[in-house]
Amino acid sequence: MGQMGQAGVVETPATARITTLDSLRAHLQWAIELEHATLPPYLCTLYSLDPHRNPDAAQAVSGVFVEEMIHLALAANLLNAVGGQPRLDPSTLLAPHPRTLPHGDRSLRLSLVPFGAEALEMFLRLEKPAPPAAPAEGDQYETIGQFYDAVEQGLHHLCAELGEEKVFCGDPARQITAGPFTHTGGQLQPVTDFASALAALEEIVEQGEGTARGEVWDGDRDIFHPDRDEVAHYYRFKELQLGRRYRRGDTAASGPTGEPVAIDPDGILPMRPNPRLSDHPSGNPIRTAQERFNRTYATLLDQLEQAFNGSPHLFGAAMGAMYALKSQAQNLLETPDEDTTTAGPTFEYVAPEAGR
Repeated sequence: MGQMGQAGVVETPATARITTLDSLRAHLQWAIELEHATLPPYLCTLYSLDPHRNPDAAQAVSGVFVEEMIHLALAANLLNAVGGQPRLDPSTLLAPHPRTLPHGDRSLRLSLVPFGAEALEMFLRLEKPAPPAAPAEGDQYETIGQFYDAVEQGLHHLCAELGEEKVFCGDPARQITAGPFTHTGGQLQPVTDFASALAALEEIVEQGEGTARGEVWDGDRDIFHPDRDEVAHYYRFKELQLGRRYRRGDTAASGPTGEPVAIDPDGILPMRPNPRLSDHPSGNPIRTAQERFNRTYATLLDQLEQAFNGSPHLFGAAMGAMYALKSQAQNLLETPDEDTTTAGPTFEYVAPEAGR
């Protein structure tokens, strides 16, 4: 049995790797960086899909992307709740692809690729559920669930040691609330105490890998098909990989036994994998369009950082910037590049003076 600490919080006997408030804040900043790192790969795969010819794939990827945006904001809410300052600095966040997850297992590489077998394998590795009884891992984590387990252990430890009020010392006015969102039943809830922090962590992990280790469902209703339960991210990609939907009664072991999921290969734009600005000389129309996209994306990150640091109303403006991003990306993906590929966004940092 665990020991009862202050505020009635039971601390498990396992050694908490996160044992100070500064360490907790550092790990929650890593959580922001982790959630952000998933966005460019999801966006590139989504941009490559014709939603009319591939509605199942487009709905799955867009739903996951929106939920990852919710997870990013929940991580910021968690950091704000414990007195931290969320940072989304484009010069540090926008690493060249392929890249690793911040502080994650270096064998997992994130790439910018169109929809297809490579993208699905990458997303399945990214959203992989933690094995039963897997240890919490605060650094070099094998799965995202194990990383958030370490954050949860740290919260337990610090609330037991310091008391809830000292841990949750942030200004509640910095919390962002929003939802329900298009493409998902997810809600963005404020974090102000131990219970709401645990609920935020649970939301992040359940949407990624299921309501319990080995469960297919994430606990929400399918926004596109209200008669269905919504499957977690990992299993949505399994449906696309195996060409069949999960239905009630299916398990991770059984696999999906429901209706077929069709993919039309002619409805996928052949984006050049892992494009770089350096692929084209300065002044080349593709490079100029890529630089414009990167500056728009940096503006979006700046709006999000302001929203997370005392201007919550700017969260809506940042969501609006997504539409400008989408049109710029679509123009790139419709532009022929070398061989049989099309251009694509690079998600690289462009210094502000480059845009003048």
